[in-house]
Amino acid sequence: MPAKSKRRPASVRPPRVLAGTVCITRQVHFNAAHRLYNPTKSLAWNQRQYGLCTNPHWHGHNYVLEVTVKGQPDPVTGYLIDLAELKRILHAAVVDRCDHRNLNEEVDFLRDIIPSTENLVIAFWNEIAPHIRAGRLHCVRLYETPRNYAEYFGPEAS
Repeated sequence: MPAKSKRRPASVRPPRVLAGTVCITRQVHFNAAHRLYNPTKSLAWNQRQYGLCTNPHWHGHNYVLEVTVKGQPDPVTGYLIDLAELKRILHAAVVDRCDHRNLNEEVDFLRDIIPSTENLVIAFWNEIAPHIRAGRLHCVRLYETPRNYAEYFGPEAS
């Protein structure tokens, strides 16, 4: 039996840690129906204000939600946040609750608000923010159409 080598293992140097603040974004998709309607106003006012979007039989969108987290990468993993974890958070907080739903009637955290894109990004921020443990939530952007979106940078940015 050959003798065991008594060589010392080559020293392993830890990876370099790069300093800097980065933003990382995850995109998810969902489909939902809604109606823009202010119950304190007349039907005529709502029709003038919202046009086709106040249709009493609803209308829908193929939404694209982008969520950005900002911070410094972890020196051990190199990640700011594991994107699989961010995806899980977005699905649990928004997609699983809103996909193929009527936003006015079927989504508890959207009850009693006018579900405009502007209001939705604020509501989504409020649902997502408590679950972000690495870095900080930087931006919630919601595309209602390929050309129209709203974005929210949190209450401190106001």
